[in-house]
Amino acid sequence: MIQEKNVQKTLNPKQSNNVDQKIQKIDIEEKKVKLPSGFIAILFCIIFLSALIFSFVEIIISLNHKAISVPTILTYLVLLVFSIIGMVCFARFIIVKPNDAYVYTMFGKYKGTINEPGFYWIYPLWIKHAKVSLKMSTLNNDVQKVNDELGNPIEIGVVIIWKIINTARACFVVENYNNFISTQADSSVRHVARLHPYDTEKGGEKSLRGSTVEIASLLRNDLQERVKFAGIDIIEVHIAHLAYAPEIASAMLQRQQATAIIEARQKIVDGAVGMVESALVQISEKKICEFDNKTKASTVSNLLVVLCSSKDATPVVNIGESTKSN
Repeated sequence: MIQEKNVQKTLNPKQSNNVDQKIQKIDIEEKKVKLPSGFIAILFCIIFLSALIFSFVEIIISLNHKAISVPTILTYLVLLVFSIIGMVCFARFIIVKPNDAYVYTMFGKYKGTINEPGFYWIYPLWIKHAKVSLKMSTLNNDVQKVNDELGNPIEIGVVIIWKIINTARACFVVENYNNFISTQADSSVRHVARLHPYDTEKGGEKSLRGSTVEIASLLRNDLQERVKFAGIDIIEVHIAHLAYAPEIASAMLQRQQATAIIEARQKIVDGAVGMVESALVQISEKKICEFDNKTKASTVSNLLVVLCSSKDATPVVNIGESTKSN
């Protein structure tokens, strides 16, 4: 039996510990916050707006009657200032759509993520850092030239389906998560491709062309390990393009054609031998005629030539032998 090769390579304990420590240093846990409803904030805005209008009206009336005092003016001014401050503070609304998320910071520190659909009021000192889509996205990675296990240059391209599951890591751990996924996908494709041959004739051995499902699973697992600390979930990886490099494509095509011709000829020979054997058995059982060894060998040879020939045979009919008398 052919044993399947172990293609998974792991780091030694010291390297693994170093990698884990580096990831822990840059790790940021996502904090989901629940903000006050925007409808309540609108109610407060209406109240402060009413107070603002009332202040203006009272000041105008007092000036017309010339009966305004300094305490009254100070009271109206304070009310006016608070009304303006209230309007500025409460006029911060946001509508969150399904599968959208907003990341907020305050004085350079991460405060939380809003990803629940609804209408909310944002705290005055909070600043929107980024809007992140939680929808599934597709990345059609460029075709790259790599070497397979046998050293043959091949071209391979993959399609990646991914989504963000941790907005804090996606925004603060990596600079640009789209470019990050593309770069890591190139590394994963190169790593997995060099561990498998493009094609194989050995049964049970994985190949890039013959084991597309298994290879896609290996690519997905390898890529997930590379991008997990960036808050990204790799859903699927599909091989969209797989071919030999142009410099060896013609030679490999001739090899495949030769293999196909040999297999076809083998089937033809096996079938022809079976047909000849069946014909001789039936002739013998039905006692149509008797064959000596020389005649049987000639019949077998003629039948095999006719059955295995790639062209139509031209029969020669022997109508008898002429005898010459002395």
